Parts: sequence; C-alpha cells; structure tokens
Amino acid sequence: MELEGKGAIVTGAGTGVGRSTALALAARGCNVIVNYSRSKDAAEEVAAEAAQAGAKAIALRADVSQDGDCKALVETAVGEFGRLDVLVNNAGTTSFIPHPDLDAITDEVWDNIVGVNVKGPFQCTRAAAPALKADGGGHVVMVSSVAGVYGTGSSIAYCASKAALNNLTVTLARVLGPEVQVNAVCPGFIDGSWLQGGLGDAFSKVKAMMESRSLLDRVCTPDDVRDAILAFVTGSRLATGEILVLDGGAGKSG
Repeated sequence: MELEGKGAIVTGAGTGVGRSTALALAARGCNVIVNYSRSKDAAEEVAAEAAQAGAKAIALRADVSQDGDCKALVETAVGEFGRLDVLVNNAGTTSFIPHPDLDAITDEVWDNIVGVNVKGPFQCTRAAAPALKADGGGHVVMVSSVAGVYGTGSSIAYCASKAALNNLTVTLARVLGPEVQVNAVCPGFIDGSWLQGGLGDAFSKVKAMMESRSLLDRVCTPDDVRDAILAFVTGSRLATGEILVLDGGAGKSG
C-alpha cells in the first residue's frame, strides 16, 4: 500500500512501539490518529512531531476496552481524514505476577488485561471494518507478543490474552478478507520504558539473559517492531492471518 494521503489509527501511540509507528506513518505522508489513554502529554508531542512531517495528526484519548470509545476513534479518523486505511492495534496492558502465584490473578486483573488486550482490538477492528473495506481495502496489524506463542511473560493472564489475540487475528482475517488484510507481530523482550517500569531493578539482568538466548545476540527495540508493522502494511497483498514472531530466534535456540 502506498501511504501518501491515507488515514491511520494507532492505539497506544504516546510511547514505545505506538509512538515509533505513528511517526513512521506520518513520515510517509499518512494522516494519523495518535490514540492514548493516560499519556496525554506524550501523545500530543507525537502528534506535533508527526504534523511537522507534513501529515495531519490528532492526539485523541480513548479507552479501547470501551466500545463507545473505539467507535469515536473511527468516527474522528473518517471525519478528519475522509478515509481510514490502516489500524494498528497496539494498546496493551499487563500485571507483573509470577506464574506460580495463581491466587494473585484476580477477577480485576483478568478483566483489565482481557478488556484492553483482546476486547480492545476486536472492538476497534469491528468499528473500523466498513471504512477499511472502502477505497480499495486496508490493513489491520495487531501488536501481540511471544507470550501468546510460548506461554512465557509478565503473567499468565497476559500470556492468555495474547494467545487470544493471535487467534483473533486469524479469525478476523477470514471475516474481513478479501478487502482487508489482518496480521499480527509478536515481539519478544522489547528494550524500552514499559519493561523497564515493570521489571525495575531486574531489567538489565533479564535483558542480558534474553540477548544470550537470541540467535542474533540482541532484543527488540520499538523501531524493530515498527518496521515489521510497516512491512505488513506496505508489503505483499497475499499476507493475511499471519503471526510474525520477532524475538531474534530466541524461541528456536534450544
């Protein structure tokens, strides 16, 4: 897909992967909704930087676990840009809970993680589907995780939510084709503020361990994930329902 003059929504775009993706889309001439739930100042900075690249960019608060907010995101994008071609479901959340501590995974933990990580992408995609199908078709890219493939990650609930998101990717690809391509990227350890905040003092140790497992001796950066997202959006017209693991081959290291 040629991105000049197109319209996009990137959820959770104030920081990390979302920020990098929104700016890359704008640099290619794509107008973008910079969604956030809490990071207002950061999202507004992203929108301002995107606008400097010549694109139209709007920072817009929405809680993707709420269906009405998802509909409002799409309505704003179509109203402001006249079209919607790309949806990047990047917003996500977790709770850092050791896997053996089953009792710590409360109803509140489940509801929060599933609401953002599974219901959110579904609701955003459902709201966006009619617009994405217009004007020659569009793209949905889910930002999932290797946690949903290997069952390792910040908590059991998080792993389960990302496994559900991977399944959702395949089922939505069937439903929305042939007009819309739906794919997912599954990063491993991402070197960024999200894991730094979650892991605290253990961050450097865990990063070094994951680097040692990688066949490429490195872990993901937000830009690595962004590049994979853009590859789906701008690449082959035959890629849909794909779950792309981005962990430097760590899962194959034996």
